Amino acid sequence: MSVRELVVLGTASQVPTRHRNHNGYLLRWDGQGILFDPGEGTQRQMLRAGVAAHDIDRICVTHFHGDHSLGLAGVVQRINLDQVPHPVTAHYPASGQRFFERLRYATAYRETVDLIQAPVAADGPLAVTEAYTLDAHKLSHPVESYGYRLTEPDRLRMLPEKLAEHGITGPDVGRIQREGALDGVGLDQVSEVRRGQRFAFVMDTRLCDGVHTLADGADMLVIESTFLDEDVRLATDHGHLTAGQAAAVARDAGVRHLVLTHFSQRYSDPDLFERQARDAGFDGELTIAQDLIRVPLPKR
Repeated sequence: MSVRELVVLGTASQVPTRHRNHNGYLLRWDGQGILFDPGEGTQRQMLRAGVAAHDIDRICVTHFHGDHSLGLAGVVQRINLDQVPHPVTAHYPASGQRFFERLRYATAYRETVDLIQAPVAADGPLAVTEAYTLDAHKLSHPVESYGYRLTEPDRLRMLPEKLAEHGITGPDVGRIQREGALDGVGLDQVSEVRRGQRFAFVMDTRLCDGVHTLADGADMLVIESTFLDEDVRLATDHGHLTAGQAAAVARDAGVRHLVLTHFSQRYSDPDLFERQARDAGFDGELTIAQDLIRVPLPKR
């Protein structure tokens, strides 16, 4: 059975707390696993969340600040220790190549896995598979940062009532799908387009074009909200978003499920982030992320 869900491994910003580990997020997309921003402690959080090294097919790093990448060393070594049988592809800003190399080879270990380095140097597609297209778009942060977006291809959904209306049954259903028409009935008369699901991941950034591009029409948007709205000047100065700004982006982009995360240690009440997100006019499904929760993607 296919599973599409976000496994939250950590939700703290620069400083972890007793209840929040540094960042880490695994997106399960049917049989694929994409690990985003493995901060310090990610390997242990994976154990606590029931995530195995074998579950990881891609690693996507938004930028090379420690809370988003220091766990990379342990994750890479665990992938090799467990002898993951498939290649693992790593995406990260090309400008941080030296940091990736240092983390990959932080200590001695035996390499057993094909780790493919695929750095990001510009906006656009990074990978096209049957299951999704993975894109990156540049964000606005003191160091180079990219957000990521998965888009499932649109597919046709056959409409049983329309098929019955035109007397198309059994093997003829397959024929009209293959040939596009049958006995004067066009495929468009008995089917409709089912839009593919869209997932967006936006970490450390000010408001910028990349944020809006990534969020546009997303079924799920995972986005940083480091600060509350009263600290908007701090957010802008340090290259971050507030809860209200993130929610307004989601509202304007038509996001179905908004996941707020990456919280500053200065705040102890998560309800304040929910309140400010609602005050910004976002009325879709909303999750204030906590470590080790699982958030299913909205149903099609």
